[in-house]
Amino acid sequence: MLMKILMAGGLVVVTVAIHAVGFSALLRAMMRAHALTTSGSRPFTPLLIGLTCWLILIHLVEISVWGLFYLWQGCLPDTESAIYFSGATYATVGYGELVLPKPWRMFAPLEALTGILLCGLSAGLFFAVVSGGSATGCKGEPR
Repeated sequence: MLMKILMAGGLVVVTVAIHAVGFSALLRAMMRAHALTTSGSRPFTPLLIGLTCWLILIHLVEISVWGLFYLWQGCLPDTESAIYFSGATYATVGYGELVLPKPWRMFAPLEALTGILLCGLSAGLFFAVVSGGSATGCKGEPR
């Protein structure tokens, strides 16, 4: 039991680390491109498209880590099932047609909690970019 708790904690740490690295790379790229100081003359749609694609990629990597872990541990029969289960769990959809074996079932709510927290962090970035891009400068001064 202790080993499974440590493995679950390790998955959470790896997931948050992936998100932090991806988030940091995204913010650095946006600062280099001066995307956080968009003015009315700069196109905003490409910024949102790029932001969306990058964040989805980060989340897909995180989902894949959990899914491949489930596959490695023999919790699910194949890669497609493992990634599908992981995606549905991470996004808190939880259809329920696939479930983890009893000894591993504590991983699903932990993945869901991790996923919803990291999706919330991504939503916070969206809010900051949209509100900062339309009403304030980079440091928050009104335009």
